[in-house]
Amino acid sequence: MDTLSYKTISANKSTVNKEWLLVDAEGQTLGRMASKVAKLLRGKYKPSYTPHVDCGDNVIVINAEKVVLTGNKLDVKEYQRYTGYPGGQRSATAKEVMDKHPERIVESAVKGMLPKNKLGAELFRNLKVYAGAEHGQEAQKPKAINLNDYK
Repeated sequence: MDTLSYKTISANKSTVNKEWLLVDAEGQTLGRMASKVAKLLRGKYKPSYTPHVDCGDNVIVINAEKVVLTGNKLDVKEYQRYTGYPGGQRSATAKEVMDKHPERIVESAVKGMLPKNKLGAELFRNLKVYAGAEHGQEAQKPKAINLNDYK
């Protein structure tokens, strides 16, 4: 039997093919959209997926202000942050965060679905979120994708 015919090929930094993808969040449910974006960042939709390598794509999310939260999550869901000072823990409802910084809601949801290690931090840097329809990555020629085509 030829042993070279069935070797598992593991991707590395030099063999990875990274693309720029554009995702429109308008009308999308937050959690469902975030899980698909996390899979795109991770590279799980690619046949050359390798768990310990950044083989995912760069993802641009636009219209973060038009993302949908189901039920009464706008009033009940709380986001906490810490200023760095003693007694500096602050919390805000999803509605308050959505009014001031809608991109933070999408970033928080996607970040929670990435690995909690150095690889996860590196993958999170490949995500760009914008509140409106304009974004600053026109030079990268991102390919617009429909998230409903992905499982």
